[in-house]
Amino acid sequence: MVTVHILGAGTPTPTPERFGSSFALEIGNDQIMIDCGPAATHKLVKAGLWPTNIDYLFFTHHHFDHDIDYPCFLLCRWDQSTGKENILKVFGPNLTEKITTGILDESEGLFAHDWIARVNHPLSQKVHTNRGGTLPRKPPQVEATDIEPGLVFETSNWRVKSAPGKHVQPYLDSLAYRFDTPAGSVVFTGDTEPCDTVIELAQNADLMLCMCWDEQSNMNMNGESEGQCGTTGAAEMAQKANVKKLALVHIGPNLSNPTVMDSARSEIENIFSGELIFADELDKIDL
Repeated sequence: MVTVHILGAGTPTPTPERFGSSFALEIGNDQIMIDCGPAATHKLVKAGLWPTNIDYLFFTHHHFDHDIDYPCFLLCRWDQSTGKENILKVFGPNLTEKITTGILDESEGLFAHDWIARVNHPLSQKVHTNRGGTLPRKPPQVEATDIEPGLVFETSNWRVKSAPGKHVQPYLDSLAYRFDTPAGSVVFTGDTEPCDTVIELAQNADLMLCMCWDEQSNMNMNGESEGQCGTTGAAEMAQKANVKKLALVHIGPNLSNPTVMDSARSEIENIFSGELIFADELDKIDL
């Protein structure tokens, strides 16, 4: 069984319905996060999942709407643990290792004061042992790895590959991910304009979660089409990749308007022949 949980389906602009990007992926007994945008930890719990059960985290890129909740997630996962959980494995483009160290490093980490207090104060030690932990309490342990396009990681039950997206280079690197499982394949485009590398990665996927900032003609008119997919771009990428199901995420404020969304649906369905979903936060999509 493979299930995608939509935690964050929005953009850097907060709206009542959507804010930032984050997803959780269940593959059998494995639980994985892709991006960690605003309030991702809270949304994870609202989706019925729990931070200590997440053993893998993949970043598409390091804009704040994709990683701002990373300090919260790291500290919450560690704080709620008993010390018996698996070590969290984190993968992402350049800066992933630097940001992780900058959060947790004992001497220079911006949040080291928090875990140092919790490791050493008797009150925090008591809470930890009451949860089933033992003393001495271990500091946070995270295996963070900067990666390049290609095969990223594999287990006996799934494998993940990455390909470059085209977003805001050379300032930040952006990656798309493909998870192949016995139940099917899922692609997360991250933030990108339509490009051949992502189309190739997504070939014949069962589900593609693609960013869709706004209605395409509006983006073309206001100059916001560079580095981003709009309605037409997302539809054309999905059709060229022959994906079975397209879930639109990273939906901006204008496209969130129901009237605009209804019009956009018709536009997309004229191009893309598969199943179309405008994702809402806390949606679940099963393969």
